[in-house]
Amino acid sequence: MMQVMYYAGIFVLSFFLTFIYIFQWHKKFQVHMTAIFILIPIVNLAYCLMYMAREPETAGALLKIVYISGCYLPWLTTMCELRLCQIEVHRLVRIGSFLVSSFVFLSVQTVGYSSLFYKSLTLEKVGGVWVPQKEYGPVHTIHYVCVISYLLADLVAIIYTYRKKRQVSRSILFLLFLPILVSMAGYYANHTLIQTGYEIMPVTYMLAQLVYLLIMHRMVYYNVSEMVIESMVQSGDTGFITVDSKGRYLGSNETAREILPQLNLLTVDRPISREPSLRETVTDWLERFQRDPAAGRLLYTEQGTGDTEQEKIYKVSVSYLYDGKKQCGYQIFMEDDTQNQKYINLLDRYNADLQKEVAAKTERIVAMHDRFILGMAAMVESRDNSTGGHIRRTSEVVRILIEMIQEDGALELSDEFCRNIIKAAPMHDLGKIAVDDAILRKPGRFTPEEFEKMKAHAAEGARIVHEILQDTEDEAFRVIAENVAHYHHERMDGSGYPEGLKGEEIPLEARIMAVADVYDALVSKRVYKERFSFEKADQIILEGMGTQFDARLKKYYEAARPRLEAYYAAE
Repeated sequence: MMQVMYYAGIFVLSFFLTFIYIFQWHKKFQVHMTAIFILIPIVNLAYCLMYMAREPETAGALLKIVYISGCYLPWLTTMCELRLCQIEVHRLVRIGSFLVSSFVFLSVQTVGYSSLFYKSLTLEKVGGVWVPQKEYGPVHTIHYVCVISYLLADLVAIIYTYRKKRQVSRSILFLLFLPILVSMAGYYANHTLIQTGYEIMPVTYMLAQLVYLLIMHRMVYYNVSEMVIESMVQSGDTGFITVDSKGRYLGSNETAREILPQLNLLTVDRPISREPSLRETVTDWLERFQRDPAAGRLLYTEQGTGDTEQEKIYKVSVSYLYDGKKQCGYQIFMEDDTQNQKYINLLDRYNADLQKEVAAKTERIVAMHDRFILGMAAMVESRDNSTGGHIRRTSEVVRILIEMIQEDGALELSDEFCRNIIKAAPMHDLGKIAVDDAILRKPGRFTPEEFEKMKAHAAEGARIVHEILQDTEDEAFRVIAENVAHYHHERMDGSGYPEGLKGEEIPLEARIMAVADVYDALVSKRVYKERFSFEKADQIILEGMGTQFDARLKKYYEAARPRLEAYYAAE
């Protein structure tokens, strides 16, 4: 009964340790380690059931299951330890050793049918439990050779790593040594204790689980660091430093140690803050990032130490180090960005100078363009006996109306729109350049036929404006200028020309231009009439609101009237 309680207790403990491992598991854990933690509880359960069995046949069958541990655990342990020691195993060696272990396990399953593994196997009752009495066969010798080979491979790997590989944690190497000692002691002690019904091997398996849990707890940090190291070492031009959540130094690559030689003074697991020479660099970077993660990107300038050494500028990036989804520390990347920064500074200076030069040239081109347009408008006006100064005056009327509209704000015109319509106003009569001089310079009123020809200037003006501005980058101005030239003679009731548009079909800029055009015609002297008084012109404009002009512009015209009268009175 005591033996059963002994095996049951070991099984429960090993199962509990496997549960802890599963709880801590993440994708970076080795598959060999996971197999060990799955296999040990199964084997310990088989031990427990074997010593609880009432029939020798049942105990014999369970003994065959127990040998899963004897055949595969040494192989799994060796593969796991070689991986932790960063020693690569050739694929053929890995597969070949597994096949040998599998051959031994299959030989165990022939017990009772052949003498490969046991020449004979009997079960004797000792203290109420079945204890196996064995006579070994030839394959059992192979089994011993395998176990001893695996143990020797483990020892050699640990010693070699300790002496040659400084980037492997010494604490992990020490922990890896413990399962080997326990296993060796267990194999020798087992031959003595098995006759009493107490086997020591289940205990050694459970202790191995405990040791591997301790290794896993610390290895998480080193695994993350090693993954970063492998990728960074390949590039060779990026330095990195890893620090755990308590500020303890986990490691760095050679590039980082060249950039910050003070890192050579640190040992793994030592707090970074204890190294005063890193206070203004690594410690300061970490503190900035902890206060504000957005401050994790900065530049570090390394001053040259000699006449031939120039300063270097490094791009520093601080971020969290993750264990799965859990933050477990910090990582710092340093990349030589000297040439880029110098190039950026050069470009900034060049762009600033270029922008000033482009702005100056653009301003000159725009001014020249505007003068060209005004020159064309003046040339057209010089051919028209009846409209001297019309372009200048209507442009001022448009500017005054726009200022009234902006002060009110009800129409919500953009600043760009307002600038464009004021700029486009001088272009509204450009189409008159295509009108015959005999008509354009006629000293009296037009006949109906002449008036029809005169009306063509609106559509012709839009065509000319389009040709002049078709390559401009200011598309909004081009559209407004075309609309002003094309539609400034349209009426709200649809009786205007050239298209007979009605109401809001007429673009707003053309409706504003129409008020300015007619107002100037009323208060200015023409060859066919004298100038009207301000009162008469005001009466005509107001009567036309809603029929000829947009009624929404009435209040802006009325607000502008004092300024308009003052302007024309000064003419």
